[in-house]
Amino acid sequence: MKKSLIVLATLGAFAGAASAQSSVTLFGVVDLSVNSIKNGSTTVKRMDNNQLNSNRLGFRGTEDLGGGMTAGFWIEGSLSNDTGGTGLNFQRRSTVSLNGSFGEVRMGRDYTVNFLAMAGNDAYGANGMATPANLYALGVAQLGSGAGTTVRANNMVAYFLPGNLGGIYGSLQIAASEGPAGASNKFQGGRLGYAAGPVDVTVAYSQTGESPKFKDTTIGGSYNFGVAKLYAFYDQKKFNANKYTTYSVSAGVPLGQGEFRVAYSKGNSSANNSDATLFGAEYIYNLSKRTALYAQYGNLKNEGASNLSVVLGENTAAGTKSTGYGAGIRHSF
Repeated sequence: MKKSLIVLATLGAFAGAASAQSSVTLFGVVDLSVNSIKNGSTTVKRMDNNQLNSNRLGFRGTEDLGGGMTAGFWIEGSLSNDTGGTGLNFQRRSTVSLNGSFGEVRMGRDYTVNFLAMAGNDAYGANGMATPANLYALGVAQLGSGAGTTVRANNMVAYFLPGNLGGIYGSLQIAASEGPAGASNKFQGGRLGYAAGPVDVTVAYSQTGESPKFKDTTIGGSYNFGVAKLYAFYDQKKFNANKYTTYSVSAGVPLGQGEFRVAYSKGNSSANNSDATLFGAEYIYNLSKRTALYAQYGNLKNEGASNLSVVLGENTAAGTKSTGYGAGIRHSF
């Protein structure tokens, strides 16, 4: 009997050690705001998702393989919290990876190098009424390339440099077309940056498609002055002879338990000789590390055939204004 108890105890100890080498985390964001949006001459009072951070529900985990190597996975889907609608399909990110002293090899659906370079040099982080994402995410459609890699790419294999290179970071990405139907989303891209102390600078370049190719070039950086952090980037998307160019300057100013943000961005399309100018401000008050209240304002002026809105993914009449203001709450877990 005693021997049986010793064996069971030993097996239990080994099981505990094995489980300690792996971890799985459930995480998410719930973000909702009440807003007034005026597109052209039409004003709508509404509730919106994703105005401070993108709603999500996800699972991520790692396993210690020994010898300094780990395996991991990350699956993450979007949520429509205003209606409780379905749509949790893990299209935000769905990857499996292998990490070691060599860096990281990651496969699946993930953010592209250009989007990471832009969102990382945007005080708004690609969310809100004044994020330059309201310009480049839809403005690129005017080029007519059909590329679906402005933000993410499917079927991707990526390599990330290890984090011990004295501030140098970078990645390479290749996404397969997987047949003629996906030829317009065949993707290759790379990013190289340097971050040390208050300075962070990066450059990214990618090509999508076969002939002609949709080309994207991004140069960005930030500097933390302590009392404020300044961000800026330049991005040019090109297809045939047409270009969509975005310039953005933004800042985040810590204020006690909160932060004040302001941004100015401009987008230009050579395809139809149109411009969009976006300005806005936002204040965030942190009730805790996970819960925040926020208020924001955005003003977007379209010229020519430009028809963009302060709400990401929406349009207004060409050549009109889009303005919005509202307040919301975000909780992360």
